Amino acid sequence: MDLQTLTYTVVGFTFAVYIGIAFWARAATTGEFYVAGKGVHPVANGMATAADWMSAASFISMAGLIAFNGYGASVFLMGWTGGYVLLAMLLAPYLRKFGKFTVPEFIGERYYSRTARVVAVICLILASITYVIGQMKGIGVAFSRFLETDYDTGLYIGMGIVFIYSVMGGMKGITYTQIAQYVILIFAYTVPAVFISMHLTGVALPQIGLGSNMVDGSMSMLDKLDLVVTDLGFKQYTTQVMGSKLNMFVYTLTLMIGTAGLPHVIMRFFTVPKVKDARSTAGWALVFIAILYTTAPAVGAMARLNLMETIQVGEVGTPEGNLSYEARPQWMKNWETTGLLQYEDKNGDGRIQYYNDKNEEFAAKAESFGWKGNEMVKVDRDIMVLANPEIAKLPNWVIALVVAGGLAAALSTAAGLLLAIASSISHDLLKGIFMPSISEKSELMAGRIAMAGAIGMAGYFGLHPPDFAAGTVAIAFGLAAASIFPALMMGIFNKKMNRAGAIWGMISGISVTMLYVFQHKGIMFIPGTDFLGDMGANWFFGISPNAFGAVGAVVNFTVAIIVSKMTAPPPEHIQHLVEDIRVPIGSGSATGH
Repeated sequence: MDLQTLTYTVVGFTFAVYIGIAFWARAATTGEFYVAGKGVHPVANGMATAADWMSAASFISMAGLIAFNGYGASVFLMGWTGGYVLLAMLLAPYLRKFGKFTVPEFIGERYYSRTARVVAVICLILASITYVIGQMKGIGVAFSRFLETDYDTGLYIGMGIVFIYSVMGGMKGITYTQIAQYVILIFAYTVPAVFISMHLTGVALPQIGLGSNMVDGSMSMLDKLDLVVTDLGFKQYTTQVMGSKLNMFVYTLTLMIGTAGLPHVIMRFFTVPKVKDARSTAGWALVFIAILYTTAPAVGAMARLNLMETIQVGEVGTPEGNLSYEARPQWMKNWETTGLLQYEDKNGDGRIQYYNDKNEEFAAKAESFGWKGNEMVKVDRDIMVLANPEIAKLPNWVIALVVAGGLAAALSTAAGLLLAIASSISHDLLKGIFMPSISEKSELMAGRIAMAGAIGMAGYFGLHPPDFAAGTVAIAFGLAAASIFPALMMGIFNKKMNRAGAIWGMISGISVTMLYVFQHKGIMFIPGTDFLGDMGANWFFGISPNAFGAVGAVVNFTVAIIVSKMTAPPPEHIQHLVEDIRVPIGSGSATGH
C-alpha cells in the first residue's frame, strides 16, 4: 500500500475512534461538560493528563529544537517536567480540595472579588489562545505533508475534528478521547525511535542508544554527532547553549512555573472523585509523560545525525565521473512541496552544501571548496520528528503511525485548551458574573457556543502562526507564569494576601511580560509582523522574550505583596478558608471533595 493511502487509512481510523468516543461519552450536564462528573479513575486520568499536557510542542517541536540546539534545548525537558512536579506537589491537591470547576472560580472566591475573577479569565484566555496556536501549527504541518493538502486545508480538517468531540463531549468526551490519543501518540513516538536506535547503535532502547557506540564501533553516537556538526562549522552539539547561562536558567524557571499555572492541565485534577486521587493522577501522569520525555533527546540527536548525513556535501562527482549527479534525497523532494524545507543551489554543482556560513573560520575553508554559502535556506524545526522516519527510510506504516501520533498530540492539547477557554467564558463570566440565575441547560449550551467560538479564534491565529510550535507555546507558558501561577501560590500559601494585591499583581505581571514580548518579537497576533524581532539586541540581561515569564512572575509577587501590605487584610472567613484548604488529607470530611 502506498504511503498516502496508508496514511489516510491510519489517520482516518484514529479520527473515527475520537468521534465514536465523543458520541459514547457526550456530556448531559454542566458537571460532565466541565469536570467529567468528577468520576474519572486516577490511572485513566493520568493517561488523559499526559495526553493533554504533551502537545504538538512536545511531540513535534521539542525534538526538532533538541536536534538544532543540542544541550541548550534541555531547558524544555527540565522546565516542562519540573513544572509538572511543581504542579502535582504544590497546587493540584489543594485546588481539588477547594472543589470548584475552574481556575478563575478559585481565584474569584479565594480573593472574594468578581474583578479578580475577570482578570483571571483574561489572563487564562491570553495564555490559552497563545498555546493553542502552537497546536494548530502542528496540525497544519502534519496534514500539509502527509495528506497532500495545503496547510490551511489541513488546519480546517483538524478544527472540524476538535469541534465534533469537544463541543459534544466536553470534559467527559475529551477525557476518554485523550486516553485513546495517548496510546496512539506514545506508540507513534517510540516505535520509530526504536527502529532508528537499532539502525544507528544496535540498541533497541533509544534512551540507552543515545549514549552507546555506533554499530561500526568507531565511536559513541554523540561523539559522532559532535564530529559531524563541528566539521561543518556548527557549535558542538553536546555543549551549545541557548543564549547565556542566565537565559537558560530563567527560561527553565519560566517553563516550570508556567506549567504549574496552565489552567487546562489544572482542570484535569478537578475530574477525580477525591483529593488523594488527584495525587495518584499526578503520579501516573508523570510515569506516562516520562516515556516520551526520556525518548525525546535520542529522537532529536538521531534526527540531526540522519539529516546531516543524508544531505551530501564535499567534492562534486561520482565514481562514474558524472558531474551532473542529483544529490537531493527523495525525502527532501517530498518536504519541499510543503514549503517547510527549501534549498538553493548557489554554486550550480548539483549538490547541497549544508554548513554554518556565519562561522568566519569555516566560511573561508568552504570558499576554497567552491561553496558559495549555506544552501539549506530553510529547515523548519517542526518537521524533524515527522520527517525522521522518511530520512531513516523506515517502512510506510511507521511513517503513517507518526503522522497519526503528531495529530493526536496536537488535537488532545487543543481540546483541553479550548475547554478551558470555553468554561472561563460560560461558567466564570456568564454564570459567575453576568447571569448568575442562568439554568444548567442554558449554561451547557453557552459552554458549547463558547467552545465553537474559541475553535474559530484558534483557527484564525493558526492560519497565521507567528513562530514554530514550541516557540509559540513558550510564550504561553510565560504568560501563565507571570499571571496565574503567583495568584494560585499566594492564594494557597499566604492567607494574608488580599484581593487588591492579587488583582494588581496579575495585571502587573502579565502586562510587563506582554510588553517585553511585543517589544522584542513584534506584535505577535498581527499576521505578517516580524515575530523573531531583533534576535537578542537590547534584551534585559540577555533574557529572551520566550523566557521572560519568570521575570513577570517576580513582578507579580512583588507588586502583590506590597499592595496587600498597604491595603486592608482579607476577611477572617477567607483566612480560615485558606487554612482549611491546607488541612492534611484524612482530617475530616474534606477528603471527600
